[in-house]
Amino acid sequence: MCADMSDQAPLPASIEMVEVGPRDGLQNEKALVSTADKLSLITKALDAGVRRIEVASFVNPKKVPQMADADDVCAALPHRPDVTYIGLVMNQRGAERALATGRIDQLGAVCVASDRFAMANQGQTSDESVEAAKAIIALARDAGKSGQATIGASFGCPFEGEVSEDRVVAMAAALAEAGPAEIALADTIGVGDPARVTRLVTRVRAAIGPIPLRLHFHNTRGTGLANVWAGVTSGATTIDASLGGLGGCPFAPGAAGNVSTEDVVYMLERAGVRTGLDLDQLISASQWLGTIMQKPLPGMVSRAGTFPKAGESETAKLGA
Repeated sequence: MCADMSDQAPLPASIEMVEVGPRDGLQNEKALVSTADKLSLITKALDAGVRRIEVASFVNPKKVPQMADADDVCAALPHRPDVTYIGLVMNQRGAERALATGRIDQLGAVCVASDRFAMANQGQTSDESVEAAKAIIALARDAGKSGQATIGASFGCPFEGEVSEDRVVAMAAALAEAGPAEIALADTIGVGDPARVTRLVTRVRAAIGPIPLRLHFHNTRGTGLANVWAGVTSGATTIDASLGGLGGCPFAPGAAGNVSTEDVVYMLERAGVRTGLDLDQLISASQWLGTIMQKPLPGMVSRAGTFPKAGESETAKLGA
């Protein structure tokens, strides 16, 4: 007996992807990656079709040594008018640093849904982090740039445990008052599940009106791709991902890697949802990144390969 799918939302024709590998992918790695290799990673992502990319975070280099060369990375970015370079910032000082590079197109502010993680991540309460994010969005606008905000720990906190959905919805509504380019929900420690994603995406979309909703998932407990699917089918318009599934947060214990860019693209493209990215080039970039990090990366498709293989006939694909 077939399940009744009549009430399922139609799939979107396309989804925007944001590559976060150069920032979130690398920030928790102990082995420092050279500026030249970071720039190669960015170039390879652009060659694969990426048009929005988090290139660095402007934070205290003593706390996040991997991002100490943020200014140098920005100075050498390829000049691409078709690309949006994003700089993650936590406060006004970081925002001013990012804008001073002259290369950051969009400021990415961060607020956190729990007080204890907000204090660990950026030294302020949850409410204070919302106000700081709103100020960063205004600063970006005044500088002729755009600003967006991510709500960290939207699905659970490493210190406080469960996070109220009502709290996240209220934060999104407050951020919407600042007129951001988009609002994102981040599963910082990978505890979300598809049912909760569906509920929260639906509620937040209703609270923020026409403002686009972006999602950021970690695959810590193996639910990352399922959560991406739940978000896409619930109306999110943009998905963060990291080449190879690399990533983690220095201030969130147990925050393992992001969803893998090539895994997300494989899943969506096979389902008929366009991403605008070249899967073969993503796989090649992920394999290259593994050699730079000198370890296997978590992403699955870069190990298994594409399907069907190049040159396979329709008959072979159908097993006839």
